[in-house]
Amino acid sequence: MFGRPSESNALFPIQTKNRYGSVPGRGGSDLAEVMSTGDESPKAFLGSPIPRKRFRVAGALILAVACMFLGRAAQLQVIQGDEFRALAEGNRYRTRILTPARGIVYDRHGEVLIQNVPTFVLTMTAGDLPEDERERSAVLDKVANLAGIQRTELDLLLTKASAYPYEEFPVERGLSYESAMRLAIAVSALPGFHLQTSNTRSYNMSASSLSHVLGYTGMISTEELQDREDLGYRLTDDIGKTGVESGSETALRGVPGKLVVEVDAAGNEIGLVSRQDSISGANVTLALDLDLQKFTENRLAAALEKLHLRRGTVIAIDPQTGGIRAMVSLPAYDSNAFADGIDPETYANLLNDEDQPLFFRAIAGEYPSGSTFKPFIAYAALAEGIVTPSTSFVSTGGLSVGGSFFPDWKAGGHGVTDVRKAIANSVNTYFYIVGGGFGTFTGLGVERITDYAREFGFGSRTGIDLPGEADGFLPSKEWKQEAKGERWYVGDTYHLSIGQGDLLVTPIQLATGLAIIANGGDRVAPHMVEGLDGAGAETYQAPQPAGEPLNKDSVQVVREGMREAVTIGSARFLSSLSVPVAGKTGTAQTGGDRPTHAWFVGFGPYNDPTLAIVVLIEYGGEGSSVAVPIARDMFEWWFTHDGN
Repeated sequence: MFGRPSESNALFPIQTKNRYGSVPGRGGSDLAEVMSTGDESPKAFLGSPIPRKRFRVAGALILAVACMFLGRAAQLQVIQGDEFRALAEGNRYRTRILTPARGIVYDRHGEVLIQNVPTFVLTMTAGDLPEDERERSAVLDKVANLAGIQRTELDLLLTKASAYPYEEFPVERGLSYESAMRLAIAVSALPGFHLQTSNTRSYNMSASSLSHVLGYTGMISTEELQDREDLGYRLTDDIGKTGVESGSETALRGVPGKLVVEVDAAGNEIGLVSRQDSISGANVTLALDLDLQKFTENRLAAALEKLHLRRGTVIAIDPQTGGIRAMVSLPAYDSNAFADGIDPETYANLLNDEDQPLFFRAIAGEYPSGSTFKPFIAYAALAEGIVTPSTSFVSTGGLSVGGSFFPDWKAGGHGVTDVRKAIANSVNTYFYIVGGGFGTFTGLGVERITDYAREFGFGSRTGIDLPGEADGFLPSKEWKQEAKGERWYVGDTYHLSIGQGDLLVTPIQLATGLAIIANGGDRVAPHMVEGLDGAGAETYQAPQPAGEPLNKDSVQVVREGMREAVTIGSARFLSSLSVPVAGKTGTAQTGGDRPTHAWFVGFGPYNDPTLAIVVLIEYGGEGSSVAVPIARDMFEWWFTHDGN
């Protein structure tokens, strides 16, 4: 009954009705008969095909998304792979820097001046603190209570440490045994904190004036780190701040080691990965003599107490080598107060003390030299050839120039005076004339005076291996015109010729210039460090003086004048010594109504000097009566103990 569709019917596909009963057809036909025969299944209509344009857009979007994922994967795994691997390792491994023991410091006889002593240190690792604010605050409160510190101190440290989350920042050093034991019990429940054993510096304070020489260490500042970051320093490191600790920092520091440990999610160490031991710093031997330092300090302190004063400085130098045998600056302080971090109140007291105990007068103080400058003027006149050893001038009590009077210290003058007598009796008139000229005699003038002064080290730093040295001041015509708006007068040269006016010197400059005269004209490089022993010692180079020796004949005449100052001149108090010495006193005006500074410079034994001494008592009065007795006792001690 049902037959095969005709050939014409086979041109139309069999389709199903749509939801409205109509049968969509092809070629505009709306009706088609649905037929099937045998076991053939009816074919279903699946909808219209996707337009090619839409297919291309969809493909492009899929491709773009795929490229984004592939690009990000490449960035994370290839471009930033090392960075993220390092971060991942950082969460698993911690690198702890092993701080080397700083070198020991000795005096010239092997007496210990700085050493290391064991101590407990509480440290904080900011990255291991609890993330929850309440938990973190509770931990910080408990640590502050156990360590006996203010919570605000921890907050300030945390601000600094947050930039270095996995560095161990010291929280409290020098913990007492009792505090350390309390923390040792509690620290396992205090994430981010660790109790460690370490070393702290211990300073020999048998003489308080050693504080300026030895200095102290402290945590490195941001500014110091910027200068030294390429040397391996970190923000958690200690560094020498002043004195030998700073001047010899490179030698004393040593070479840090490295410890790599595996940690868990809480930052607890669970295993050792690798260890590279640190190398201790080199031991340093100073030229300083501890016993002479103590004797000098006691003698200076006694003189200051008698005068109801507190400020003074004494330097003793080996004139042959430039090694510093003693360097006393009073008042002083206790370096041990800085060893574990000085408390704010103590530091404020030091800063506010009007006598400035932190100020290192021996190298940083700048003073008018008074008559101690006259030997250097005498040398300049002799070396320049404007006078000979026998050239004489008559001192009648002073000079009158242009309506101004420039006096001698002795009323009526000193009579006929040559260079030796001028030094011995500190005759102002002689130095006025050779310095600034008078009548038909042409003096040195300011330019030649300052040129020769530089030959002895004035007007610039000596280069001593201690930080904080000042450079003094040598005036000039140009400086006066620019600074004061005034021209240079002959009276300015007169004042300069006797060590007054705008001239400023440091005690270490005077000591260096004095050493050159004492040894007969050879330049010296003043230094505190005499030798190293340990890591880096093979690279140590002792400081070497620069420049040719000075005129030996001219220096010898100056030496003879300084010897006469002891035998017949202003330093006769030294003539009672069993060993011959030479010297020069000085009394420097300070301006206003304040008392004068008292100076003395000298050396001995005269024929083969082993010690040169500079003494300054600020506002002490006459050098001959105040400074000379201190030098006498020092010479006597030296010749008895070391100088023979």
